[in-house]
Amino acid sequence: MTSRRHFIKTTGSLTIGFCLTGFATAKMRAPGEDHLPGDLADNPRINAWLQVLEDNRIRVLTGKLELGQGIRTAVAQVAAEELNMDMNQVEVLVAETDETPDEGYTAGSNSIEASAIAIRYAAAAARKILLGEAGKKLSIPPTQLTLEKGIITGHQKQTITIAALLAGRQLTDEVHLPVELKPNNQHRLIGKPIPRPDNELICYGHPYHLQDLHFPGMVYGVVIRPPSYGATLRDIDEDAIKAANKDIQTIIRNGSFLAVITISQYQAFKAQKLVRDNAQWEDAKPLPNITPAELPAYLRTLQTRSENVAQKGNPTGPQATSNTIKAGYFKPYIMHGAIGPSCAIAKYEYGKLEVWSHSQGVYPLRESLAAMLGLPAASIHVKGVAGSGCYGHNGADDVAADAALMAVAYPGKHIYVQWSRDDEHAWEPYGSAMLMDLEAILDANGMIDSWKYALYSDTHGTRPSGHAENLLPARYLEKPFTAKPSGFSGGAYRNAQPYYNIPNQNIQANFFDGPLRASSLRSLGAFANIFAIESFMEELATKAGKDPFEFRLQHLPDDRARDVLNKLKEVTKNEKVGIAFSRYKNGGTYCAVAAKIKANPDQIVVTHLWAVVDAGEVINLDGIKNQVEGGMIQATSWTLLEQVRFDEHHITSRDWATYPILHMNQAPHVEVFIIDRPDQPSLGAGEASQGPTAAAITNAIYHATGKRIRHLPVTAASLPRS
Repeated sequence: MTSRRHFIKTTGSLTIGFCLTGFATAKMRAPGEDHLPGDLADNPRINAWLQVLEDNRIRVLTGKLELGQGIRTAVAQVAAEELNMDMNQVEVLVAETDETPDEGYTAGSNSIEASAIAIRYAAAAARKILLGEAGKKLSIPPTQLTLEKGIITGHQKQTITIAALLAGRQLTDEVHLPVELKPNNQHRLIGKPIPRPDNELICYGHPYHLQDLHFPGMVYGVVIRPPSYGATLRDIDEDAIKAANKDIQTIIRNGSFLAVITISQYQAFKAQKLVRDNAQWEDAKPLPNITPAELPAYLRTLQTRSENVAQKGNPTGPQATSNTIKAGYFKPYIMHGAIGPSCAIAKYEYGKLEVWSHSQGVYPLRESLAAMLGLPAASIHVKGVAGSGCYGHNGADDVAADAALMAVAYPGKHIYVQWSRDDEHAWEPYGSAMLMDLEAILDANGMIDSWKYALYSDTHGTRPSGHAENLLPARYLEKPFTAKPSGFSGGAYRNAQPYYNIPNQNIQANFFDGPLRASSLRSLGAFANIFAIESFMEELATKAGKDPFEFRLQHLPDDRARDVLNKLKEVTKNEKVGIAFSRYKNGGTYCAVAAKIKANPDQIVVTHLWAVVDAGEVINLDGIKNQVEGGMIQATSWTLLEQVRFDEHHITSRDWATYPILHMNQAPHVEVFIIDRPDQPSLGAGEASQGPTAAAITNAIYHATGKRIRHLPVTAASLPRS
């Protein structure tokens, strides 16, 4: 099939909405292959994904949580397309144990590739079965029937609704390949910018997020955290505390887990301060007493575990010559910085625990809570409710564990637990600090002959995943669950291997156990790796005396990669920009970014960003636009402003003053050009633009000022002096 390409441009100046991280990327497989696509292989029955309702509408079931990425709209879109229904005839149930498929975590930019594609195939299979059953019912060959808006019609205008046809049954058939998808030239919904209904609710301040959810008679809980990671509770005067605050319903103490339940959220935060002032703690082993500038050197002193990620040819090459170049790059610890602090609601009654959570994995959370509480998983029900937006492992699972512990200790009431800003900043798992060392040799033609890359990183994955020790409060119980020193290490070397054609390569990953709690944050190690690789490519282009676009194109045999770079060159013509390119996970979405900056004496201002993106077949145009633009803005904030600070006791960046993020009035103008390829599998775009954005900005700084930026964030001290 000949490739069809469509260029779609979107522009805008954006607000900040910080919101996935993850694991293996599912691959959509075309009909005729022997594997079901996405998560359909694990849940092959149609009724795992689709239900026909009594009113002739369709309910779509997805195990993915709506995080602001628009998955609720996208899955409705593909189901409505394949079943020839209107969008208002489709409702979506997201992420609820025992109700939706177990799709693990909403992570890794794979919601479209894994869940939406499964639903699309299930809907197409359902269409064929419905027409077949209607053919028998109406005595008409299925090829002479049409399905439109839930009504099956024959050539002589005989009709039957799909609800009447099934008469209360559901389609329990398994999906088998081949599945006949609707032809591209008949699409009414796929590829279109279908509006997201939830956006209107959010923009107008209507109740939508978990933080807005309330139940009659609900009480409010709050946890009093230790003054440092490993501190233990020695004593607390409960009588004095209760005498000072009559609104306290109960004080819960389980080892060093200390919580209070009150009748209002305001009283809960008052009680938190009161209890904190009256609790005595035993200090733990101190954190390293270093400045942010000293962190890179400190990390190099830590013991590491090494892994050879990739080896190709002979990366040692000839002896170092004038064509050898070396550089080292650094990314600090950074926060998720969710605008709305983490929240959960729990109720325990008659041996059953109900939890409302914005966890990105309701089934893994259920298993983790079961392990922590000693309850059967079957007695725990977790319902996913949208939080305020966070891509990665923030405090959502931890606050759910807080609420669950309180609910079991104080049964019969819905208990609402919301972290404060101080709690969120000080206790969430951060994106790991990373060091990246590069060395390359250019041949006589200015092409890269040898490439050596060594990265240093902590884990990028301590999601609960059924392990109680990965839940923060579980570590402080009377019988504590001990945190393991390392988690999912593979995320550290995501995109560590360059996507370019380089004959001799060695990629080495070195893992340390750092001083701070770390886990998954949007794009995992790809952000730092692409920042380093694409900054180094710019340095090599300068060394070779070549145009940055041409230097990259000379090393890219992939036509789709070349297309995004050539399109970026076209749209930024005559602009003085820095550029960068990557293919996410080296098998996902293609993204090329350009940045234009203004260098003030003590500040870099990013004035304009461009991106060209190829994510295969576009499902929802606005959805891709949202993901790419949001990623670019967030990466701009990471690049220019963000770093976690700490002293020998604990985290010191505990509010927006000490951990600044990009403000709305600082957001650059953004232009996004999307290459739609209807004949190619759809790819996730949520994490494609972060790394290229960082490198494009620092490369732009070099072209504007002559100053190489190798350490993030870009501080006043790193800027050239006039």
